[in-house]
Amino acid sequence: MVLGIILLDRAFPLPDPRAQGGLVVTDRHGEPLRNWPSADGVWRYPVTAKDVSPRYLQILLDYEDRWFRWHPGINPVALARAAWQWLWNGRIVSGGSTLTMQVARLIDPALAGADSRRLSAKLRQALRALQLELHYGKDEILSLYLSRAPMGGIVEGVEMGARLWLGKPAARLTDAEAALLVALPQAPSRLRPDRHPEAAQAARDKVLARMVQTSGWTEARVADARLENVVAPPLRARWLAPLAAERLRRRAPAGQEVLASTLDAEMQATVEGMLLDRIDLLPPRVSAAVIVMDNDTLALRAYAGSADFGDDSRYAHVDMVQAVRSPGSTLKPFLYGFALDDGLVHSESLLRDDPLSFGGYAPGNFQAAFSGPVSMAQALQRSLNVPAVDLLDRVGPARFASAMQAGGVRLRMPAGAVPNLSLILGGGGTTLEELAGAYRALARGGLAGRPRLEEGQPFRESRIMSQGAAWIIRDILEGGGHPDRPFQQSGAMLAWKTGTSFGFRDAWALGVTDDWTLGVWVGRPDGTPNPGFFGANVAAPLLQDLAAALPRGPAGTGMAWRVRPVTVQPVTTCWPLGVTPERAPDGVCPQRRAAWSLNETVPPTFPAYAEPADGPLRLTGVAPHAVLRPPPGQREVRLALGAEGTRGELWWLLDGRIVARSDARKGAEAAVQTLVLSRNGTYVATVMDAQGRHDSATFQIAGVVP
Repeated sequence: MVLGIILLDRAFPLPDPRAQGGLVVTDRHGEPLRNWPSADGVWRYPVTAKDVSPRYLQILLDYEDRWFRWHPGINPVALARAAWQWLWNGRIVSGGSTLTMQVARLIDPALAGADSRRLSAKLRQALRALQLELHYGKDEILSLYLSRAPMGGIVEGVEMGARLWLGKPAARLTDAEAALLVALPQAPSRLRPDRHPEAAQAARDKVLARMVQTSGWTEARVADARLENVVAPPLRARWLAPLAAERLRRRAPAGQEVLASTLDAEMQATVEGMLLDRIDLLPPRVSAAVIVMDNDTLALRAYAGSADFGDDSRYAHVDMVQAVRSPGSTLKPFLYGFALDDGLVHSESLLRDDPLSFGGYAPGNFQAAFSGPVSMAQALQRSLNVPAVDLLDRVGPARFASAMQAGGVRLRMPAGAVPNLSLILGGGGTTLEELAGAYRALARGGLAGRPRLEEGQPFRESRIMSQGAAWIIRDILEGGGHPDRPFQQSGAMLAWKTGTSFGFRDAWALGVTDDWTLGVWVGRPDGTPNPGFFGANVAAPLLQDLAAALPRGPAGTGMAWRVRPVTVQPVTTCWPLGVTPERAPDGVCPQRRAAWSLNETVPPTFPAYAEPADGPLRLTGVAPHAVLRPPPGQREVRLALGAEGTRGELWWLLDGRIVARSDARKGAEAAVQTLVLSRNGTYVATVMDAQGRHDSATFQIAGVVP
């Protein structure tokens, strides 16, 4: 007998109930983000009994199969009753099916269809049920039913039915909702709640009435449940983080049905809602991308690869989180961090923002003007280009690229190219994801991290700068980096940096709070320029709104990194010499400034920078032959000219006419003159001192609209 059963079992093996090919990508709490149909074209979400409301399980077992835990797959008493009713009425009145028999019909296509209620089909179904009990435990069989029960249309399983028809997980069902989902598999097409709500409600009420008879429910409890109306939205997919889910699907193991991401559905919905609120303000074909990463775990909590996944005109299917783009000025904080670690600068070191040439490479500023002498903190906060290029020349482009790669940012260069000075202005491509991983170092002691999108991904971090350098850079980006400034409440402060690539193709904003690292990109995925779109006016406002909307992390987790490292100390320095007053030549300290020093290093200003008056008179603020245009929305160009090497009184001339006079002996402010130009044309600016020394620059104003 036993041998015969074994031979029959091998001759007619059970279909694999799990090899269906469907996939559900969930957030970290199990909330579905996006699902793909299985090989047979239905939506499923595999669950077990512990994932489902206990009241649903009670109603299901009491209504469908009270003896499920004790029978061997078939219930002889129920079958005998069904046979007697068939003989007495000449037709099948009740099928006598157990839950195991229903699972057998669900997993074996040969048992489905119009003939499933015929006696021969019932016999085959009973045999399959016995097979199921032979191979699987009761909990496994119950899980198969919970995952495969038809719920109308292409929806199967109690979890997917609860999500799509009721908008909630199966773990939080009310009495009425649980009864509805128990009733639906009896006639899923006729009882679809979106198409036949009255029929669905009648079937639900029938199930509720049975609970008074079989489970001891009170009439009052059933009456309360019947008060709930059956109202369901039209059946359609509900997607969150579609591009992140697609990314996970592509690398999911074959046969996996549920893939847990690190995302948070609530945070994801907030981010997507904020993008949709701004979509009408963006020009046609312009998209945006946002990521939010937990600083402690490196887990991505929000991932929007495009502004609106439903708008194909904006290249919605292109994931701009992973796209390689020019990062503009977003790498500057790391360069200044490396210079701090090298002992080249402190936070108030004097740098020069003047027209300079580096072997034929002459960078300009975004504002097309120059500021003259500035501190390191000012150069970083104002994102000045010449000081950054000068500093990269001293650090070394190849070394800079290598350090960035060690921190997870791979700078892609054109074929055959080697790292050069243009890297710091966006000359090498990278991704939003890589940048966010590196920026995390500013909030976690110099340790960059690889963002994690999947729960099973390893935790990987690498040092990109020292803890002290990271602390100073963050302090500069938050509040200017001045040790003597008033204390500010720092709980929700944002240290942020923007960037704009050449031709206004990419607008960036990256930032960190105590708990989160945020990244924003705005532009056209096809690389078409967007004149007037730059990081500060497009990406930064969204970054700041995101930071304000995010929840706070566990108390004290991120605040611990705000404690100033012992390697960072406030010092008093002499401007423009850079050294402490004790080391100033002849004890002369022209101007005292508070600065942050790292590792007790207070380097002097670079040679030939501290004594500009010893050189020739130089006009700063505009490069020769520069073409200047007004900022977007304005009809004039404000040009701040400066003078170096000044001695006494200065005359400022425009096209040979004196426009102003000043006295450089009255302070640095007197060596600056602002011109307001509202007409297109070619101009010559000149500065002359009392000794007759002078310097001029010819430049052009264009783009002024009358």
